[in-house]
Amino acid sequence: MRALIGFLPWIVYAVIATGDQWRYGAITGLAIAVVLVLWDRRSGRAWDEIVIETSAAVFFALITAISFIWPHTELVKYGPALVNVWLAGTAWGSLAIGRPFTLGIAKTMAPPEVHALPVFYRVNAVITAVWAAFFTIAAVALTVVLALDPHATAMVIAIKALTFVLPTLFTVRYPKIVEARHS
Repeated sequence: MRALIGFLPWIVYAVIATGDQWRYGAITGLAIAVVLVLWDRRSGRAWDEIVIETSAAVFFALITAISFIWPHTELVKYGPALVNVWLAGTAWGSLAIGRPFTLGIAKTMAPPEVHALPVFYRVNAVITAVWAAFFTIAAVALTVVLALDPHATAMVIAIKALTFVLPTLFTVRYPKIVEARHS
């Protein structure tokens, strides 16, 4: 459940940032992300445990700046897609540097004796790749839908829900499947 709190800035932004409200969504997302990062760091969480929260703080700082510099940019229309482009970049980037973003979170939930096992790393690399793939799929689907109909709210919500729920379910089930195979 704690890991899902890291997505709170993104969720709040998605709710608030509709049409002309994108600036307020960005500011709110930034505020929540900064509070989460500060809270987590004060609680002793390592940086690798809060990759999504840190990524959110950077993203929302950029989007907030853009919302003031270019308040009428066409990017507003693609806000939901931009979120997924950023999250895909975060996930793919974490894999590229050999530090899957789920690894730090998983270390807080798994016993220390498994942290150094190759299978522990592989499980997290697979989970991160699944998230990266779904973020990428969502980015492409949302870009196409929003280009065709910027007011296709029901379709946007459906895409966002599916591309969040499905990797969440995979994240919960996959480690259990691997553990059962290795028992």
